[in-house]
Amino acid sequence: MSNSVSLTFPDGSVREYDAALTGAGLAESISKSLAKKAVAYAVDGTVRDLSDPLGKSGKVEIITREDPRALELIRHDTAHVLAEAVQELWPGTQVTIGPVIDNGFYYDFARNEPFTPEDFPAIEKKMREIIGRNKPFTKQVWSRDKAKQVFRDKGEGYKLELIDAIPEDQDLKIYAQGDWFDLCRGPHMASTGQIGSAFKLMKVAGAYWRGDSNNPMLTRIYGTAWADQTQLDQYLHMLEEAEKRDHRRLGREMDLFHFQEEGPGVVFWHAKGWKMFQNLVSYMRRRLDQQGYQEVNAPQVLDKSLWETSGHWGWYRDAMFKVTVAGDDTDDDRVFALKPMNCPGHVQIFKHGLKSYRDLPVKLAEFGNVHRYEPSGALHGLMRVRGFTQDDAHIFCTEEQLAAECLRINDLILSTYADFGFDEISVKLSTRPDKRVGSDEAWDHAEEIMGNVLKTIEAQSGNRIKTSINPGEGAFYGPKFEYVLRDAIGREWQCGTTQVDFNLPERFGAFYIGSDSEKKQPVMIHRAICGSMERFLGILIENYSGHFPLWFAPQQVVVTTITSDADDYARSVVAKLKAAGLSAEADLRNEKINYKVREHSLAKVPVILVCGKREAEEATVNVRRLGSRDQVSMTLDEAVASLRDEATAPDRRRA
Repeated sequence: MSNSVSLTFPDGSVREYDAALTGAGLAESISKSLAKKAVAYAVDGTVRDLSDPLGKSGKVEIITREDPRALELIRHDTAHVLAEAVQELWPGTQVTIGPVIDNGFYYDFARNEPFTPEDFPAIEKKMREIIGRNKPFTKQVWSRDKAKQVFRDKGEGYKLELIDAIPEDQDLKIYAQGDWFDLCRGPHMASTGQIGSAFKLMKVAGAYWRGDSNNPMLTRIYGTAWADQTQLDQYLHMLEEAEKRDHRRLGREMDLFHFQEEGPGVVFWHAKGWKMFQNLVSYMRRRLDQQGYQEVNAPQVLDKSLWETSGHWGWYRDAMFKVTVAGDDTDDDRVFALKPMNCPGHVQIFKHGLKSYRDLPVKLAEFGNVHRYEPSGALHGLMRVRGFTQDDAHIFCTEEQLAAECLRINDLILSTYADFGFDEISVKLSTRPDKRVGSDEAWDHAEEIMGNVLKTIEAQSGNRIKTSINPGEGAFYGPKFEYVLRDAIGREWQCGTTQVDFNLPERFGAFYIGSDSEKKQPVMIHRAICGSMERFLGILIENYSGHFPLWFAPQQVVVTTITSDADDYARSVVAKLKAAGLSAEADLRNEKINYKVREHSLAKVPVILVCGKREAEEATVNVRRLGSRDQVSMTLDEAVASLRDEATAPDRRRA
């Protein structure tokens, strides 16, 4: 075969093909049934149009709609169909960009009158009509002059800007579906009919062109699309559940916290919420103490020179809160910054005093209050704030200790998540980004160590922990593990991290004295478990829907009376519960018992003890659990002993 390529298939077999053969032709050569199901193909992991010629040798895969990678294609194609539907219904509307996002897609439109959700039925009907036409997606490469002229003639001014932004060395691709076409990098499936019907338009929002408030406001239409109706229904059900569990609503109902305009992005903790926050800190503090960490506290405000040395000033300056101090003498003028992270301060603490190899590893932990500027539109309750607390720690160790320390951190993270009821965890190794510090040799070394640790994590878990590689998503100073947990309704949250850093100790001149009496540079491991304590609490609130296990509930027990005859007895019950270490209070109001029970249930109090005259005489209580209408009668001593045992934190049970 004169111009042939060698293809390796998933089963390991290798065959020769003509380089000009397309992906569709390849699928056809394997089987007609596969050709009917194929929507794209991949060479060496890169997804391509079925109409693309093979062109080169490599590992090849035929992608069908059942392949997880097809979901992004389905969403991408649905976005194009949305744009066509809008322009058919409202000629003169300009289309701008329409990317795939988590769980769906969006498209931004320029129109004098913004779209509203009331427009959705007509748009969805037109989209189904376009999908039913089953027009093929076809690709052409145009010259810049031709593309500009065509879009100029169509009145698509935003497309002209997008064309100018495409680097000269990149092809300018045009994808068409029938008569409608758009500027697009691709790839796409073979035809609109392969999209299916499992899609739904979700909401509209305003969006500035290119995210710049100086530019025109566009209308953004969000949608979701899935491989089949079952997946779509499951997703919509998850959204309904997520709305019921919204931590902001539950925070109001449970009287935990609030936000207000005078303090954008910072939390006003109420008494119950602050107690829950401190419960989390206390739990974490006990776990760290068991692991040999030393808790420290670094300054909140530091001179910019420290951040310049660390590299954060160059990378994150725009996200830092800065203040210029002007003294009486111009020599006193200085620029300070609120710390956005704890690591530079911990290096300073490590450097204070001479360290020997015998002292390593040194584990410094801090519940550090940090500040980062987030755009107003990105703020979202406890999940995205400007001021938060990091359960940050930094381990200074030798290279020989690095792998073992990473595994110890892994055990700590996984056991912590298990204590809070999370057992579906995945670990991703994020490798070097394009913009980074340090030599390639140092990165090679760090990534090799982390790769071996990742294999060990998977093996030790019996493949229960899912592992993967996240290319290019490492920190600017080193590779990292990202720990992702799945909550009660199937959402994934990235929380914990383990980051290996050969660079920061070098930048700050940190060292220890080795066994040969020479100065050695330590390896620095950045470690977080909750990440942001505020965000982790938001995740817990939504995961439990406010129904916390008794050991973590901000208010554990309410003792309420049926009549005033039992008031003194109720007070004695509360006293006994408090003596046993439980959080309890009495509700002696002159209200009907059903009203009081309903109110405390709304506030998500886990246990309500009901007392009347008879209970007072017999030294018993009626125990009512959150979410249940049943009551169980117990002696007071039995109830206190049972609740005390239930309220013991998991780490204390293991002690």
